[in-house]
Amino acid sequence: MFARITGAAMRGILVALLVATPSLLLPGFTTDATEMIALLAILAGGLTFAEYNTDYPSFIEFRDAPPVNRLRFIALFLIFFLLTVIAKHAYEPTHLTGLIAGFGGLIGYLTDFPYSPVRLMILVLPDGSTPFTIDSMRIAAGMAYVIASLTVLSFLFIVRVLNWPAGNGAFNVWINLPLFDPTKGGDVVMRLKRDGRVNMIVGFLLPFIIPALLKLASDFLNPIPLQDPQTRIWVVAAWAFLPTSMIMRGIAMTRIAQLIEEKRRRVYANSEAAQTA
Repeated sequence: MFARITGAAMRGILVALLVATPSLLLPGFTTDATEMIALLAILAGGLTFAEYNTDYPSFIEFRDAPPVNRLRFIALFLIFFLLTVIAKHAYEPTHLTGLIAGFGGLIGYLTDFPYSPVRLMILVLPDGSTPFTIDSMRIAAGMAYVIASLTVLSFLFIVRVLNWPAGNGAFNVWINLPLFDPTKGGDVVMRLKRDGRVNMIVGFLLPFIIPALLKLASDFLNPIPLQDPQTRIWVVAAWAFLPTSMIMRGIAMTRIAQLIEEKRRRVYANSEAAQTA
């Protein structure tokens, strides 16, 4: 009980710190939304603590199937941290911020080509944006997209090579997939495969769809102030992390479907062998 409470509290604190990272590292350039970010950090930390401290899951998936959520956390933390350090370089340059900003500039240059997701994010900027804002968006989008892609590749390696989740013991569908109802009807394997494919397809398309939606919203509503470093960090982080999370969920669900299918085949084979004997 104590170990579970301690682990849940640590996870809650880490999630709260992750949400507050841009405000903590950019104290001199905060926006009017600082109080909202603080409230969001407390809310995210409290929800994470409550979710990991209870026996009954509610909405956090793969709670007992590491390292899915750990990879997600690391990816989101790296996006927030690196993008914040790069933004800070324009105001308080140091050797570390200069190194990270230079590396980010190289990544932004390599990923900015016609019809790429990074180019589409740059096109979201309103007409008349300064070269500094355009370069900042290119660097942020390129860095976030590379981190997201590496996260997906890392999870694929864990699934295909390290045979996830077989090494973690029995996989409890109810605990790790609380949003998936296995009793809803239809074959579980087919539903898992279908939902997995849908998640992967939508996750692949979202980096292209989100910029179009942002541009459309800017045309009809007030433009998003992407020249503000904190706003830019939050928008780019959401643009990169949401598709990554969906693709990982799709890969995981497809893998679980394969494991269930393999177990069914073994059971049928053993049953037929027993009947023959």
